[in-house]
Amino acid sequence: MSLAPRLDIRQSQSLVMTPQLQQAIKLLALSNLEIEAFVASELEKNPLLEPGVPLELAPPPDGVDAQVDRPALASETGGADDLIGQGLGESDAPLDVDYGAETFIDDGPGDRVGPSVGSGGPDMLSGSGEAFDFDSVANPEQGLQEHLMEQARGALDGIDLLIATQLVGQISEAGYLEANLLETAHGLGIPLAQAERVLGVIHGFDPTGVGARSLSECLMLQAKEADRYDPCMAKLLANLDLLARGALPQLRRICGVDEEDMADMIRELRGYDPKPGLRYSTERTPPVTPDLFVNPTADGWSIEINNATLPRLLINRSYYVELASGPQDRASKAWLADCLASANWLVKALDQRQRTIIKVATEIVRCQEEFFRKGVAHLKPLTLRMVAEAIGMHESTVSRVTSNKYLACPRGVYELKYFFTSGVAASGGEGSVSAEAVKSHIKALIASEAPDAILSDDTLVDLLRAKGMDIARRTVAKYREALGIGSSVQRRRQKALQGKAA
Repeated sequence: MSLAPRLDIRQSQSLVMTPQLQQAIKLLALSNLEIEAFVASELEKNPLLEPGVPLELAPPPDGVDAQVDRPALASETGGADDLIGQGLGESDAPLDVDYGAETFIDDGPGDRVGPSVGSGGPDMLSGSGEAFDFDSVANPEQGLQEHLMEQARGALDGIDLLIATQLVGQISEAGYLEANLLETAHGLGIPLAQAERVLGVIHGFDPTGVGARSLSECLMLQAKEADRYDPCMAKLLANLDLLARGALPQLRRICGVDEEDMADMIRELRGYDPKPGLRYSTERTPPVTPDLFVNPTADGWSIEINNATLPRLLINRSYYVELASGPQDRASKAWLADCLASANWLVKALDQRQRTIIKVATEIVRCQEEFFRKGVAHLKPLTLRMVAEAIGMHESTVSRVTSNKYLACPRGVYELKYFFTSGVAASGGEGSVSAEAVKSHIKALIASEAPDAILSDDTLVDLLRAKGMDIARRTVAKYREALGIGSSVQRRRQKALQGKAA
């Protein structure tokens, strides 16, 4: 065998993930609001891109490419898997599917800017013709700590105010003091008695029960405020663990009261607030913005992208011509060409993203039509693979499309991942039932059970099998725990307590 150097030519195949292809795949997984932030960053980097105004408000200016919103032709489209397999990953063609035969209508409620007309648009969740005012249900602007410090400044001064400031800063959002009082006093260099005295002043602040170090102390402060703190109530609060276990006979013996008095004390406790600080919580849960609208029509279902949350992009061709016609070196020409190619690819990728989402959502609605018409009890088992095979896409593409995206329909707002659920075999041996549908049945059965006829897991199994669901007892227990529902023993104890307090 010769060891001399030589040149060989070999032919091989490899997968190429170009930057453009990676960007398009990344865009699929982003929600509409994340797309808006991504486009904003691209507008800063690329001078040839500019935000477009809604077509209803103004026509595109002269020299601006008006075919940005044009659906891609069949000759211009190709699947992402095909592009990679054929070595065409370098091209800037749209991704994943051929939509030449499809039309994309831009006159639905999701395209309207301003107040929507009728139902099914961005304002459909408000229940009226006007946009829902989320500010009307906003939490108070003043937080718990500010509310307490306002009271402390009116009741204390000097070193006591400094101690109160330190203690208030260690009160949790629920209203409990999370710090060790002895360590706090040692850190401030003050006697423990002085720290306890200041804490006692804080215990008198609004809301009642704030600054407590335990649930028992919190309820005790509220009982004192209501002038209901007697020796019997003190013994009850000292034995809350027995109350949680439902050991009412033992509690009656400890407190020295009869059944009627015990029921009255429990009723009083149920009226107290175990987390008094939460009423001043400033944390606001951001509303979910749907990415898709699904509404029934005479011919079936209307599925539209929420264009109100999607930015419009335009490519300024006249600016490109102006820059290209001026004097420039080789590096400037290469930079300008790269900007134009990047802008073209981004516009096509965004357009293809919308089409891919619509196609996936259409298949989901087709498979889960009974859910949209009749409710969660009719949700069918569905997997990513089933949708991918039906629309001719890769399973990973469907997974990216359904990530972090929400669908608004007359039944509410649901994450697209919600419609993918495992199945439970039917007792007849034909077909299967969605796990979410089984959970819905379990929840409904438990909600309708009588206080004197609590349903055990075995009884739930028999009732579900009577409905055509072949399910094991351990599966019922798993679904029940996933719903946050206690066992039959826990529910019986809870209903007994509720009956005593009623």
